[in-house]
Amino acid sequence: MLDGAEVAKHSSRQSCWIVINDKVYDVTSFVPEHPGGSTILLKQAGTDASTEYAEYHSPEVVNDLPPGSFLGDIDTSTLDRLNTPKGLSRDEVQAATAQSDEGQVPHVTLCVRASDFEAAAKATLPNKSWIYASSSANSGQSFQGNIDDWSRVTFRPRVLRNVEEVEVGTRILGNASRLPFYCSPMGSMGSLHPDGEIEMTKAIVQTGMYGLMSTSSSKTTEQIMETYLAEQERRSSTGGTASKLMFQLYLPTDHQRSLELIRRVKKAGCFHSLWLTIDTPVLGKRTADRYQQAQEALDVGLAEEDVSPAAEQEVIAPQGGAPPKVSKDIGGRPPPGQLSARTTWEDLVWIRREWGDRPIVLKGIQTADDARLALQHGVQGILLSNHGGRQMHAAPSALMTLLEIRTYAPEVLGKLEVFVDGGLRDGADVLKALCLGATAVGVGRPFLYALAAYGRRGVERCVDVLSEELTTAMRLLGITSLDQVRPEMVNAQRLLNEMWRPEQVHVRSRL
Repeated sequence: MLDGAEVAKHSSRQSCWIVINDKVYDVTSFVPEHPGGSTILLKQAGTDASTEYAEYHSPEVVNDLPPGSFLGDIDTSTLDRLNTPKGLSRDEVQAATAQSDEGQVPHVTLCVRASDFEAAAKATLPNKSWIYASSSANSGQSFQGNIDDWSRVTFRPRVLRNVEEVEVGTRILGNASRLPFYCSPMGSMGSLHPDGEIEMTKAIVQTGMYGLMSTSSSKTTEQIMETYLAEQERRSSTGGTASKLMFQLYLPTDHQRSLELIRRVKKAGCFHSLWLTIDTPVLGKRTADRYQQAQEALDVGLAEEDVSPAAEQEVIAPQGGAPPKVSKDIGGRPPPGQLSARTTWEDLVWIRREWGDRPIVLKGIQTADDARLALQHGVQGILLSNHGGRQMHAAPSALMTLLEIRTYAPEVLGKLEVFVDGGLRDGADVLKALCLGATAVGVGRPFLYALAAYGRRGVERCVDVLSEELTTAMRLLGITSLDQVRPEMVNAQRLLNEMWRPEQVHVRSRL
């Protein structure tokens, strides 16, 4: 048992101890590797960091700390001898960084469009959490392109049709779905709502929606599974349509860890399909995060030299072995080993062997060429996505990629289920994607914002808003079921005019 007074002595870059869930860890060697920047850990040095930790990580993530980090349990009777976090207290930080007063958050019924939840979330969240939810890569071009491209496709409505009864149900990967849109995966929901993934799972089940759960969840797979099964039983007793959970997978660098993760997800039993994220060999530059981390360093009195490469090397070089590779402590990085930069098409062989006969979807396809390769490698679906504009600068929107596939790899649409996500803010836009050949559309930030501002109730409200907009659009378009959608029901010429074409390459090569 360790005394709180002893833990409090280790509160510097040279010796950094923290308490997480009544256990003491020496994180000195991990400080320069922390994905959120070293400032986060240094602010918590010699303190109980349990609350801050729980907002971003599931309980088992602490097991990924370097070997020897765990020092023992803390004597809980001495917790009052620990330091307080450097700078403002937690309550003071939240009060100081909230975007606006709580009184400005509108009643949930005043959110009548999916985009309304954004302002409500911004008024609710501390600045740090808001930045996490809303940030994008580099200048934000990919993020804005996602939103703008939906408006560049217009409808071609037919009139004088009997549209009194409308059915929005569809099928996703062989199973009936009440809705043609689903909840996209979003990590660390605990930073936006204390019961993040739990509340989201309840909303997913109660609305009959499909939902993707992230590898980076702040709740364990088992907690999510228990919630899902309990809610599913409650919903089935009322005769509601069953929802499905799907799992979004980041492959870590260590093959054994990858195997263990897939087996754990498979054993949980509640995940209908595996969605392998393939657009993250490295993490994109999250610009707003970089500004935030730099400001945090200044706020706690860390001068530039305190986060310099020399300072990092001085701390971790004596730990043994060759001197480490030195890099600027600029934050915005994944935890060491979380993202594999070595994953290739060949890895799909062992992933299939481990996952069995349940569906596999590749998340992050951005060209017709890779869509064709996905078909050749025997997956069941592809998700056209640029990661919500958070990865590649100037990446194509999912709609642009969908049009490229229609033009240059049309066989894919008949043999794979094709999903799209990114920038959707209106239920009517779901219909545009379906007309162009998509199976269903992922919705991310609107649900995340709704969760942050109102919890489960907000997510359910957002689903209702999108559903109502979709059914209205179907009636005004002149159709009553989704099996009636056709490409000629929309005009995508403005996007087609800017779409990549192979003949452009040939012309350049001749020049």
